[in-house]
Amino acid sequence: MKKHKIVTNISAYASQKELPNTERVLFESALKASAYAYAPYSGFRVGAAVLLEDGTIVTGNNQENAAYPSGLCAERVALFSASSNYPGMAVKAIAITAQGRNNLSKKPLTPCGACRQVMVEYEMLSKGSVKIIMDGNNGEVLVTDSVKSLLPLAFDANIMKGKKE
Repeated sequence: MKKHKIVTNISAYASQKELPNTERVLFESALKASAYAYAPYSGFRVGAAVLLEDGTIVTGNNQENAAYPSGLCAERVALFSASSNYPGMAVKAIAITAQGRNNLSKKPLTPCGACRQVMVEYEMLSKGSVKIIMDGNNGEVLVTDSVKSLLPLAFDANIMKGKKE
């Protein structure tokens, strides 16, 4: 048997105020998007903002549905919208935050598994790393320089093509 060690690098900021300006603006866009989420069942309003290579910011928010699981997470709404409206434009970063009717934890909001898988695909399409900025609603902010920090053994197109990374 052979063991492999996987290391994940995540930067932690005490608050959004410590973020570099570009990341702070992206976070603020995600926060604004969360206000318009359709979350009548959970009350958990999530916003995401995607930064494209030309500086364009595309936002999305979660969309719930009574016929669960027909809804969609904010991250995928933002990424799919960016891809649809700006085809071929590389994604450089995505910020994620949430608001809720209950006092949310200050723990940073991390993407679900399905969103992580979609992010890996967009990172491959972008031919570079996608920075992930995760906020905890007035608390610590976590930042990764690549989706692979959140999903290190991701299933991707290279696996289906028999390529090594």
